[in-house]
Amino acid sequence: MEISNELHQRLLVFQRNEITEHHIYKRLASFTKSPENQEILNRIAADELNHYHGWKSYTRQDVKPDSFKIAKFYWISRIFGLTFGIQLMEQGEESAQENYGALRDQIKEIESFIEDEQDHEETLIQLIDEEHLRYVGSIVLGLNDALVELTGALAGFTLALQNTKLIALSGLITGIAAALSMAASEYISTRSEETAKDPIKAAIYTGIAYIITVFILITPYLIFPNYFVDLALALTSAVVIIAMFNYYISVVKNEPFKKRFLEMAGVSLGVAAFSFLIGFIFRQILGVDL
Repeated sequence: MEISNELHQRLLVFQRNEITEHHIYKRLASFTKSPENQEILNRIAADELNHYHGWKSYTRQDVKPDSFKIAKFYWISRIFGLTFGIQLMEQGEESAQENYGALRDQIKEIESFIEDEQDHEETLIQLIDEEHLRYVGSIVLGLNDALVELTGALAGFTLALQNTKLIALSGLITGIAAALSMAASEYISTRSEETAKDPIKAAIYTGIAYIITVFILITPYLIFPNYFVDLALALTSAVVIIAMFNYYISVVKNEPFKKRFLEMAGVSLGVAAFSFLIGFIFRQILGVDL
């Protein structure tokens, strides 16, 4: 089949993407310890290699993989988890599917390629099992409660106490006590449910998420002497945590980011604003002057 130079160049781009993703999936399969996950990744890698040879039958030349992209997604997957790395990479394949679709009239194999790409995203990837993703609900519980409760408490303490050391001490005591309480509640809740989650691990994930959030929000009060600046930094940190975590969840679960982020940020900042007002009112009523 004779193809134009423009089409030839487009197919070379597709061909390079396929051989690059073949190597990515092969490398990911080599480090995963789960035989089931390894089999799924090798199946996807084999499909990508078939696509590469399909494009090669038109271009009639070999193409080297993108080494930077291979290293990038390999390390993203190692650091942030297999599912996150793969889903992030697959988001880029959505545009590839659109480009494939534009060539339906010229390349007969296009339809099968599109079906394979959809199968990767909708079927095979969903079969990948990572332990920490089973406990996302527990992490969400710990983060959400810490952000809502502690931003509110810090806002109230800031205006009521107006002393960075006292605010930090009060926040730490409140936060650690709440973390232990939430972890215990999650343990009891998980134990009473019919679920594959381990109650102890669920409690640990909840507690750790809570305590990490507590220390991040408290840190400004231990560094800077101006308590209003500290409150602003704590609230900014809360928004950043919410944004990062919701982005992670939106990628892993393939869900919209904006709605979840705005809802969680709105609740945390709303509680903080209300608590700040409560702190002001009680300071005036009780006549506290520290």
